[in-house]
Amino acid sequence: MAELAGLEDPKARAVNERHGDDHGVNLGKLRALAKRLKTRPELARRLWETRDGAARLLAILICRPKSFERDELDAMLREARTPKVHDWLVNYVVKKNPHAESLRLAWSADPDPAVASAGWALTTERVAKRPAGLDLAGLLDVIEAEMKDAPDRLQWAMNHCLAQIGIEHAEHRARAIAIGERLEVLKDYPTPPGCTSPFAPVWITEMVRRQDDE
Repeated sequence: MAELAGLEDPKARAVNERHGDDHGVNLGKLRALAKRLKTRPELARRLWETRDGAARLLAILICRPKSFERDELDAMLREARTPKVHDWLVNYVVKKNPHAESLRLAWSADPDPAVASAGWALTTERVAKRPAGLDLAGLLDVIEAEMKDAPDRLQWAMNHCLAQIGIEHAEHRARAIAIGERLEVLKDYPTPPGCTSPFAPVWITEMVRRQDDE
């Protein structure tokens, strides 16, 4: 904890706080510290219990993802209220855990939009890597009905799923683009030069173009 405190940078904290995060540690330095520590499951649990943002990010990097029980991960996600801890927990831990599918189903139906967004993130992973058994048309129905008015984090996750369906599954591409055009979610999102817009019709079209060029 003392070492993490020594890495604290007020300028980094100010930037992070604008995005809803509560730490001031440069992520490159945090990853270097994790690389030095290697996998340390018990230390990871103790760091998580501090409730400190930087400590929790470090915990995620040095934990053993497959060692967590389902209920542990559910509790951890509900405690992970800042965007970066939430995203890293889902992407670096839950996706590698044997309970990921059970949690995906439970979280997708959760009334808490932050929890539901994790369910959608896991669904997007399946759309891309293991679509067998998913009702893609049904997912598009839900997105079409609910994405427009969803809270920001949930809306972002549903939009990512919409784009992934359009990118990966040609038979649903026209409908995915049409839904994006009609709902106009993230249409005006500020996109830096050289980056792809998160507006689904643009995102889908660009990624399909890249695939065709390969």
